[in-house]
Amino acid sequence: MTRELTVMMLTWEFPPRIVGGISPHVYHLATNLAKNGVKVYVVTCDFPGAPRHEVIDGAEVFRIDSYKNPAPDFATWVYLMNVNMQKEAAAIVNDLNGKVDIFHAHDWLVATASIGLKHVFRKPLIATVHSTEIGRRNGIHLDYERMIHETESWLTYEAWKVICCSNYMVSHVKWAFNLPQDKLVMIPNGVNTEEFAKFRDVEKNGDFNAFRRRFALPEEKLVLFVGRLVYEKGVHVLVNAVPKVLEKVNAKFVIVGNGYMKESLSNIVKNMGFAHKVIFTGFVDEETLRKLQICADVSVVPSLFEPFGIVALEAMAAKTPVVVSDTGGLSEIVEHDKTGVKVYPNNPDSLAWGITKVLLDKSYADYIRTNAYRKICEKYNWNLISQQTKTVYTSVLEEYSKSAWAGAVKDTSIL
Repeated sequence: MTRELTVMMLTWEFPPRIVGGISPHVYHLATNLAKNGVKVYVVTCDFPGAPRHEVIDGAEVFRIDSYKNPAPDFATWVYLMNVNMQKEAAAIVNDLNGKVDIFHAHDWLVATASIGLKHVFRKPLIATVHSTEIGRRNGIHLDYERMIHETESWLTYEAWKVICCSNYMVSHVKWAFNLPQDKLVMIPNGVNTEEFAKFRDVEKNGDFNAFRRRFALPEEKLVLFVGRLVYEKGVHVLVNAVPKVLEKVNAKFVIVGNGYMKESLSNIVKNMGFAHKVIFTGFVDEETLRKLQICADVSVVPSLFEPFGIVALEAMAAKTPVVVSDTGGLSEIVEHDKTGVKVYPNNPDSLAWGITKVLLDKSYADYIRTNAYRKICEKYNWNLISQQTKTVYTSVLEEYSKSAWAGAVKDTSIL
């Protein structure tokens, strides 16, 4: 190999733009690929105050004009954003004399631009499917949902390989888009334990108690939920479990995140008479979030649909016991009674049982969180994940070099 393998990743979110789990995923994957000898260009949307071009830990980031003119709806904005993204990404590739070996798309929001670049430059496309519309909505019911589903299907069809973050998602994506098994690759998501280590000093001095008192009294156990306040994340299940937990444990419930269910959930809590026991924080900065994850006595992930469950990994990295729904990727991350507690999905009684099981037995809580931390260090570290992804890149390039497409390659020094 006469030059380094070069990949262009396309993603609609990248720090400091953080909407969901794609942003941290691409950040950690890109920077760790760079450490493992891959030249990575990330093309993403602009964000107020963020530079249009910068190098972050070896990964070169370009933030493009994400179309600021008024759009009648989100779908229209996505389409127009893709027009700009393809145009600007193509200009970057041309400036590099075409020396990009693979395009790597993250989810349907960049499908149009990614597929266009694949055909313009005749280079293989890899797609990571982080979630699906049919899974998020428990079926396809509206034309808007059908449009997203068909875009996802188009992306998986055009991709040389489709990466999924769990065995559950491999099966789900295969079924949802009728894909052949050999097109699918499972590479888990990861977590960076160092992000928590730098905040762990809060436990070693008086600041720990001062920070914790912002959310809970010293005699209250702190139950933490982190995620979008939407139906598939199961936050309503947690709210309905609140009275059942409080029957046995003096606790404070801290719900971090925003979403369309926030107001209705707040009203439910008020009507139950537990407004003083539940805090809706909205969005919080990274330092506050990490400290909360460290302070929590238990972290709860009650999702109804969960392709992977990065929040559970983060809690495990924070050395906090986890209670999760036995569904999707969460079922693979957590081993019941060893690295966490599994409960029945969409079942407040089961969820309350799991939470109280952890809160009432300190030795049990210490046992599962110790095992969980050991597991994530061994299996879910980004260095290992980036090496697995690099292996996919090189295997695709080997297949590509033998294909009819390779005849269009001008620079074959990578092959």
